[in-house]
Amino acid sequence: MTCTHLDTIQEVTPSGRGCKECLETGDTWVHLRLCLTCGHVGCCDSSKNRHATKHFHVTQHPIVRSFEPGEDWAWCFVDSEFLEV
Repeated sequence: MTCTHLDTIQEVTPSGRGCKECLETGDTWVHLRLCLTCGHVGCCDSSKNRHATKHFHVTQHPIVRSFEPGEDWAWCFVDSEFLEV
């Protein structure tokens, strides 16, 4: 399968150094994901709040990449596919 949403990838500025919503509420996260459509930084599905996935469901922005140092992969929520970026 090949991701059909690569055209949604934009040059983005991260919304912050941590999960936007967790920082606002004083909560914690496990790993971070960066939305490649708008720059929203949200916590991963291993985190209790799963803000990156919640952001996808609200916005339909399909692709996030790892926002962890040394990781260079992305994930398309729609196609359920890992991507190299």
